[in-house]
Amino acid sequence: MATQADAQELAALRALSARIGGNPHLTQAAGGNTSLKAGDTLWIKASGTWLKDALSEDIMVPVAMVPLIEAVERRDPAADKPQAFAIDALNPRGLRPSIETTVHALMPRRVVLHVHCVDTISLAVQADCESEVARRLEGIAWAYVPYRRPGLPLAQGIAERLRPGIDVLILGNHGLVVAAETVAEAEHLLHRVRSLLARPARAAAEPDAAALTALAGDSGYRLPAEVEAHAVALDAASRRMAEAGSLYPDHVIFLGQGSVVARPGEQVDDVTARLGVSPAAILFPGAGVLMRGDASSGADAMQRCLADVTARIDISARLNYLTAAENDELINWDAEQYRQKLNAAG
Repeated sequence: MATQADAQELAALRALSARIGGNPHLTQAAGGNTSLKAGDTLWIKASGTWLKDALSEDIMVPVAMVPLIEAVERRDPAADKPQAFAIDALNPRGLRPSIETTVHALMPRRVVLHVHCVDTISLAVQADCESEVARRLEGIAWAYVPYRRPGLPLAQGIAERLRPGIDVLILGNHGLVVAAETVAEAEHLLHRVRSLLARPARAAAEPDAAALTALAGDSGYRLPAEVEAHAVALDAASRRMAEAGSLYPDHVIFLGQGSVVARPGEQVDDVTARLGVSPAAILFPGAGVLMRGDASSGADAMQRCLADVTARIDISARLNYLTAAENDELINWDAEQYRQKLNAAG
């Protein structure tokens, strides 16, 4: 770090990152990222790491910010591979910077927090997102950025919408970005925006563990790691939303496209035979969710996220889903294949 003050702020950012990462309503699995600008160096969370581990592991990567911003301005494809801008001498573990590094570099404030807040996502997937957020964030300078693939395309979309004084971004089908000059100010703004966007979750029935065990049979499928994940299968509106397609990128990355709902009378083997594949998760209406036995901890976290998000969406709202091309773009993207490799390795 350049100064003692920078070092203190980075320590504060690590502590905040761990708090954010420990709250599944703010971010899940390897999603979300935080950063601090110290002179010409951008310290940002490494790709594939979990914010909750910020105090126990070295997850921050130093990036040369000036050449990265110049690459974005030139629309240079190199900007989509931020590892090329990492400062190797300060990165002994050889970690890759977050795929969102360009987003953080573009925001002029020193501290940037990008979270996959379920309250934000539940609004960011609605077709009326802009009007609803405008009503809730009156008095706050913010901008809406329509969905683009994370990385350089998203950074370019932000550059088109960013204006002086805007420190809050609502990313369509994605999440929330807040920025401030200090870690404390960024945390305050994060919680203020989240509280203004918050909506109560619809109540769901209790899962039927005995029925799920019977439905699984000897298929190798198991109960989710978190009981909250079942809610998406137990609420008819949530189940309808989930079955209709993919709502945000990390769902695609960790769980695959859309959600699979079992038909009446089907057990796991019937579902996999019908599909010809074994999905990461299967929703059984009225009973709950089963996860494939080898599903990663990231998949478990995202299955819970799906339940948390859909339970907060207005049941009468028209939703924007990722297109087939957008799904394919995420699945075949090198940066996400790298993140998945790290996730699978634990």
